[in-house]
Amino acid sequence: MKTPLPGILLASLLALALASVPATQAATAAQGDRQAPRSAAARFIDDASITANIKARHAEDRSVRITAIGVETRNGVVQLSGFTPSPAEKTRAEALAWTIPGVKAVQNDIILIN
Repeated sequence: MKTPLPGILLASLLALALASVPATQAATAAQGDRQAPRSAAARFIDDASITANIKARHAEDRSVRITAIGVETRNGVVQLSGFTPSPAEKTRAEALAWTIPGVKAVQNDIILIN
C-alpha cells in the first residue's frame, strides 16, 4: 500500500508544531520568572544578609568599633548610625559597607563627637 506523500508531510508538520508548543511556553515562563518582582520575604532575606556581611566586615577590621556602629538595610540601601570621635572610623565603616555585594547605596549617619 502506498502512503500519499502530502499526508505524511502534513502529519509531520503538525506533530512538529505541537511538540514545540510546550518548549516555547517553558521558555516564555522562564523569561517571566527573571523579570518577576522579588517577594517581600526574599528582599528581607537579602537585606538581612547584607547587614550581617557588613557587620562581619566591621568586626574583622580593627579600625571600626563594631559596638559603636549600627547597620540597617532596606532594599539594598544601607544606613550606618552611631557615634565616633574618629573621622577615619566613619569613612572606613562606609568604605567597608560598599564592598558587600547587593549594596545599592550607603547613607552614612554616623555622628562625629569630640
